Amino acid sequence: MKLTKQQAKAHNEAVAILAKDKLNFDERRFVFENWHAGANHINSATSAHFTPCGLARDMSINVGQGPVLDLCAGIGALAFAVFDRWSYDKPLDLVCIELNPDYVAVGRKVLPEARWICGDIFDLASLELGHFGTVVSNPPFGAGHRSGSAPRYQGRNFEYHVLDIASDIADEAVFIVPQMSAPFRYSGHQTYSADPRHRSREYEKFERVTGIELEIGLAIDADMYRNDWHDVSVSVEIVTADLTEARARRGAVAPLATAACMTGDLFA
Repeated sequence: MKLTKQQAKAHNEAVAILAKDKLNFDERRFVFENWHAGANHINSATSAHFTPCGLARDMSINVGQGPVLDLCAGIGALAFAVFDRWSYDKPLDLVCIELNPDYVAVGRKVLPEARWICGDIFDLASLELGHFGTVVSNPPFGAGHRSGSAPRYQGRNFEYHVLDIASDIADEAVFIVPQMSAPFRYSGHQTYSADPRHRSREYEKFERVTGIELEIGLAIDADMYRNDWHDVSVSVEIVTADLTEARARRGAVAPLATAACMTGDLFA
């Protein structure tokens, strides 16, 4: 998608800011709002789209415990929102995993407080990261290209694969998913509805094989930000999941929490 003149100008300003050694808060926000992945990447090819800052900020309200892992982190909008909201009174351990090295390079400049890993989430087990309180993610949606499959879910929806992977390494999840992938409707509607007709066959299969039940967290109408996505307009929901309960439902033993991601070299 070709950028408009205004988008291109703002993107170039963001690139100039990234050349600085250290960014202040306003400069970080400017980069998140204006660095446009479409300038150098075709996001539609991977179904990857950066989270609007307002939506990331509202989503962070649902994050209740750390350490925090951001999967498919992009340039770190979700992790930054969590850091900005929850680190004011104590250090917050953050790990961001992103496959695209260009995104990781930007992320390390705008959120140096996190540990950034350039890697594939389908190789997550090999990283031995330990256990997390919360996993957050705005993963690619739908049947995007992926290098592997989750441990249990074998269907087409990328977002369900990421949730399944997260369920082995964290206690709770806070995700942005397409509205059609949630078992309820809230955003863009007058009232919340958990009508069984909202539960697609793919969702039913996902819940059955993973034990993960997606729920609405603190009610946020994500449609307020529908026009703030850089290169797409999409209806989404913010979903939460108790991953400890999911492991219990499928008879798995919860992995022991470790201090691996809480050591002093986390932000090296």
